[in-house]
Amino acid sequence: MEQTDRISSFSSDKAETCNIIDATNRELNLMSDQDSSASASQTEGELEGIDEEMDGEMEEEGDRDEKQRDSPTPSLCSLSSSLRAVVRIKQKYQAIKKRRLEMALSGAGPLPGAPSRASPKIFTFDGLTPSAFPALSCSVPQKKKKRRKKRVLYPNGVGRRAMPKQEQSRAKYCLYLLFAIVFLQVYNAIENLDDHVLRYDLEGLEKTLRREVFGQQGAVEALLSHLKDYLSTYVHNKPLVVSLHGPSGVGKSHLGRLLAGHFRSVVGETLVLQYYVLHHCPQEADAQKCALDLATLISEMVERAEDEEKIPLFIFDEVEHMHVEILDALRQLVSSKQSNEYLNAIYLFLSNLGNEHITKHMLHNSSISMGMSASCRHSNLVKELIPVLRSTLEKLHSLWTDVDILPLGLLDKSHVMECFLDEMTREGFYPDHTNIERLAGEIKYYPPVGGHEYSQTGCKQVVAKVNLL
Repeated sequence: MEQTDRISSFSSDKAETCNIIDATNRELNLMSDQDSSASASQTEGELEGIDEEMDGEMEEEGDRDEKQRDSPTPSLCSLSSSLRAVVRIKQKYQAIKKRRLEMALSGAGPLPGAPSRASPKIFTFDGLTPSAFPALSCSVPQKKKKRRKKRVLYPNGVGRRAMPKQEQSRAKYCLYLLFAIVFLQVYNAIENLDDHVLRYDLEGLEKTLRREVFGQQGAVEALLSHLKDYLSTYVHNKPLVVSLHGPSGVGKSHLGRLLAGHFRSVVGETLVLQYYVLHHCPQEADAQKCALDLATLISEMVERAEDEEKIPLFIFDEVEHMHVEILDALRQLVSSKQSNEYLNAIYLFLSNLGNEHITKHMLHNSSISMGMSASCRHSNLVKELIPVLRSTLEKLHSLWTDVDILPLGLLDKSHVMECFLDEMTREGFYPDHTNIERLAGEIKYYPPVGGHEYSQTGCKQVVAKVNLL
């Protein structure tokens, strides 16, 4: 009976001891959870040491309990040893906690021998700034702050508080389109300028005229200027009509033949017409029929040139013998009211109409133009003679109203000698200077004026005299 009471009291003491140990463990766990956020690395190291000691002591206590269980009568000293172990654990934990707090306040490092562990990283929103994540800030567009526009206050009691919106006119876009079209047209014209000049080989024509035509440098330069301006483009508002006037033998027909030969080599034989009035229409009774035939022929050539995108050349020699019906037909053809294909053509008239005015001017003004160059003399001749020639020609027919008139001056004795030299070289004769002076002396000249001896017949008799050699 006594032994049974002892066993029951021992069981109750053991149960109470276990409750105390459980309470102590809960208190230790609670305190460790509260202090883990401050210094987790130190606490974990220290708690591991404490756990090891507690495990050792608990193993010893367990061995003792097993021994007491094996023994039939448990002793009081075994119970008191369990309590003392619990008290020692609690005192040691308090001492460690106190020492840890003192080290935290003093700023010292962790305890020597304690294992170093990194504290757990706790996520917060404090570091989430655009500068910390450049990739995120670049990918996410930030809204720009809209600046408030300043209000504009209008005087005189007007109720508007903001500038009125100006309505954009649609005509502005049409103006831009017009500028673009004009720019393209100008650019296209500039690009095609060299193409047309190269197609008609005006440089070769210039060399030929300067080499073959004597004493008419001013007229040649003026004629080439007209041709370059007209042939630089294919779009025209009127045809080119040039009329060469001068006395007999100054080189009008020779100049026409040179132009015809050059254009035949450039545009073709079918687009060049040389019309001699005394040869193609000698009878006045056939004038109406000749006019119709000429108009038909010119129309066919113009249409053919339009298809080939070329400019034809029409040369009319001996115009002073041309009948009125033919002049009327030509007046209609050269009019700017014709269709486009008739505007792309060159008409060259050769005649001695007005030669008396040219001869009179050359004989009376030779002393004044003595020191001038050939181009200056021709420009002076054109300036003074064109008004007189135009008024005279317009009285004859209205064809010369819109015609560019180029007068050809008289040929000097030096020019006649150049004609003899060229003809003799062409015929195969030795160009003897003495023989050339003898032949040139057989030509009739006007009385010397200002150091010049002008030929009355020009170079017209040169071919006949060379053939007599």
